Amino acid sequence: MPASKTPIYSALAANLAIAITKFIAASITGSSAMVSEGIHSMVDTLNEVLLLLGIARSQKPADKKRPFGYGKEQYFWAFIVSILIFGVGGGVSFYEGITHLQHPEVIENPLWNYIVLGVAFCFDGISFITAFKEFNRQRGEQPFWSAVKRSKDPSTFVVLFEDASDLLGLIVAFLGVFLGHQLQNPYFDGAASIIIGLLLTAVSIVLARESRSLLMGESLEESTLSQIIALTEQDKTVDQVLNSPSMYLGPEETIIMLVVAFQSTLSTTDINLAISRIRATIQQQFPIVRHVFIEPGVAASDAQANGA
Repeated sequence: MPASKTPIYSALAANLAIAITKFIAASITGSSAMVSEGIHSMVDTLNEVLLLLGIARSQKPADKKRPFGYGKEQYFWAFIVSILIFGVGGGVSFYEGITHLQHPEVIENPLWNYIVLGVAFCFDGISFITAFKEFNRQRGEQPFWSAVKRSKDPSTFVVLFEDASDLLGLIVAFLGVFLGHQLQNPYFDGAASIIIGLLLTAVSIVLARESRSLLMGESLEESTLSQIIALTEQDKTVDQVLNSPSMYLGPEETIIMLVVAFQSTLSTTDINLAISRIRATIQQQFPIVRHVFIEPGVAASDAQANGA
């Protein structure tokens, strides 16, 4: 099921609005931490731009340089976004936390902190709800983690995890500011930043792992492969499908190679006609299979019999 770009546009608008809010607050309060947070939100905005870039580039038609198309561009840029969440998001937050612990300052007037956190929570909340609805539409009845692992479209679950981590981070940041101000203990603020850094790092590792798996190449689901094999073996010329390696080239594009044992009485012309017929049938019933390669093979039992 093709994914909608709506969650990405929603996250892009939310992060841009949050970044502007943080930079305004930084100009009023002179807070260097708020400047860092503004940079953090700008990086989140860049993440959505990169995801959209990946989608756009993945739709380029195949050419001589990339005969199977550019579908994996989407997986590559999703992997880059995962690294950015760790390198910039987690890194900046962790650095801020260490700096605050080394040079603690009691928060005198947390009003602007609360305003920024409130605005950010509203925008991120809207973005999260949008991404969650799209993810639920795609996963159907699948359990949540199973859907994440089986998803072949990284754009939706990357935005979902990014928004979820941002919301959790905002809650932790609020607790840090609130407790630090109420108890006049600046170490709560620094500790909150470190926790946010660790949270973003954990999310980054999960996303990088899933994106890497897609980039390396995942095969079609067993259920789909079984249906394709059954469809192939229904052809009157086929004795058995011997092997069926496959790989996702993009969220809606796969390649499959079928090694087929045809009936021994067939001529070369009959086999070629059968290959064309089987290929057309598979692509008609499974539009996601863009490339079908069928190679005649010999079953092990037949090979042994001929050898004898």
